[in-house]
Amino acid sequence: MNNDSETAAILRLLDDHATRAVDPTEAEAVDFITKFVRSHPDALHRSQVLGHLTGSAWIVDAPRTRTLLTHHRKLDKWLQPGGHADGDPDLRAVAMREAIEETGVAGMGFVSERIYDVDRHWIPVRGEVAGHWHLDIRFMIEADPKQPFVVTDESHDLAWVALEDVARLNPEESMARLVRKTRTF
Repeated sequence: MNNDSETAAILRLLDDHATRAVDPTEAEAVDFITKFVRSHPDALHRSQVLGHLTGSAWIVDAPRTRTLLTHHRKLDKWLQPGGHADGDPDLRAVAMREAIEETGVAGMGFVSERIYDVDRHWIPVRGEVAGHWHLDIRFMIEADPKQPFVVTDESHDLAWVALEDVARLNPEESMARLVRKTRTF
């Protein structure tokens, strides 16, 4: 981290979320990330080779029936937009930056300032980059599906997907948890 106040702000966000993370897998991720941030002052940077913080955007429409997913080029999976903090301690800003960069959608806004979901997932070895953890802090963002989007070079495709179809595109538990939370939000 850049300083103690930035570490403290991230830990407050995680502590607040820990009181609401009822899913055991997510609660475990919150605990892991909290301990990681406390013990690795460089957790915001890719130079931390064991893992690093990322911010992502679970983009939904107003009725909460669809989500905007990207078919990630490097991982070859349908996922929510997101990316590396790269030193930015404002993980909400990271999530919004990545949402805009990866979709080009205008007029998006946070549904809440609080963390929506927390996940840790393993990124496999790729070229010179060793396998490592992505410590993903996720925020729910609302967008209008009528707004045009742009497929960037980070993606094979972008699509608004009905919640009931997300599992067909990506059956991972992490994605299923996002869908379940959206249905009960």
